[in-house]
Amino acid sequence: MSTRPYTRRAAGLLAGYLADRVLGDPRRLHPVAGFGCTAAALEKLTYRPTRVAGAAHVCLLVGAVAFAGRLLPRHTVVVAAATWTVLGGRSLEREALAVHDLLARGDLDGARVRVRNLVGRDTSGLDAGQVARAAVESVAENGSDAVVAPLFWGALAGTPGLLAHRAINTLDAIIGHHTPRYEQFGWAAAKLDDLANWPAARVSVLCTMLVQPHRVPAIVTTVRRDAPAHPSPNAGPVESAYAAALGVRLGGTNSYHGAVEHRGVLGDGRAVAPDDLLRVVRLHRRVCGAALAMSVAASLGVSALRS
Repeated sequence: MSTRPYTRRAAGLLAGYLADRVLGDPRRLHPVAGFGCTAAALEKLTYRPTRVAGAAHVCLLVGAVAFAGRLLPRHTVVVAAATWTVLGGRSLEREALAVHDLLARGDLDGARVRVRNLVGRDTSGLDAGQVARAAVESVAENGSDAVVAPLFWGALAGTPGLLAHRAINTLDAIIGHHTPRYEQFGWAAAKLDDLANWPAARVSVLCTMLVQPHRVPAIVTTVRRDAPAHPSPNAGPVESAYAAALGVRLGGTNSYHGAVEHRGVLGDGRAVAPDDLLRVVRLHRRVCGAALAMSVAASLGVSALRS
């Protein structure tokens, strides 16, 4: 059996990752925006306040995207383009650093507004440390969801895996909310997103340990002890690992749409400070680099086994 699809996959993942590092998200005509418009148009036809309707909506969209990915040629440039399209690592860093710069200038009001690009919580009453904590938590969670997970599914399933994962992630962002409209209709999107990101979250924890070997005991202890207190089965382990790696405390009390939510505290270090945003961006880059190396190695390993 030919090994070329797997070597092309490895090369495409690497090239797409580098494109995201250098160029960031495509500025115009982003395919994800087009997918969002398509999902919104379809929702007008499929919406019912039931889980069955939501599941059908998700299956139609994710299935169509995966099928389209299956029809594309398995060339390096196609995998690279798909990888670049779905990754969000550079834009995540850009937002975190923008929040840091605003806090460093003493512009707390501006930082409160800017951090809304990263989190869904209420930010109007946050102090500088709480704004920084929100951004650190977002870098940890979204680094896993927007970089590690796509690389994982790209290595496992090529272009269809890359595109299907991004479709799932986007649908969760659109309808996977606990609101009156989406409590039932968005249930399938939220659960499928949890399932799709479950393995990548554990890979993220592993990568955090690989790039911070001197913090491995603290990471293992913190993940085991604190991750179950987080309402997300994936954000909990990742944020716990980052908290231990950085020596800070994450989690705690947040407000969402006026409702206060008390989450468990992750880590037993000091409170987050604005300069920790610089540290978390450096950690994020190293974790994502480790995930890339693992994904490329996995694809090349399959190629070697099939040769």
